[in-house]
Amino acid sequence: MLLRITSNKEVIKKQDFAQLTEQTNSVSELEKILKELNQWLEKEPGNTILLEQRALLYEKLQQYGNAINDYKKIIENNPTHKQATTKIELLSTILRFSNTDIYASPNTNLDPWME
Repeated sequence: MLLRITSNKEVIKKQDFAQLTEQTNSVSELEKILKELNQWLEKEPGNTILLEQRALLYEKLQQYGNAINDYKKIIENNPTHKQATTKIELLSTILRFSNTDIYASPNTNLDPWME
């Protein structure tokens, strides 16, 4: 196991997780870490720390929709989680601008008032 989680009470620290994901650049290794996180989240679905780590991993894999979903689950469990609300706004903006088809929309200047 890459994450070295021995029980559902012991969760990898944020610093260790950040180092692990930054050291790992291959998509296959990141997907292995994602698979392990998913296994732990099946056992403990409301664990906000694991959800946050999975959301960060989804960001690194550029799966922004999945990351937004995890941040929304975090907000369901903890409505005052400011980082999750900020990340949702940021990732929604990224998705909106990266998925804009300028030929299908008359809003070619990406003017938010025209939407």
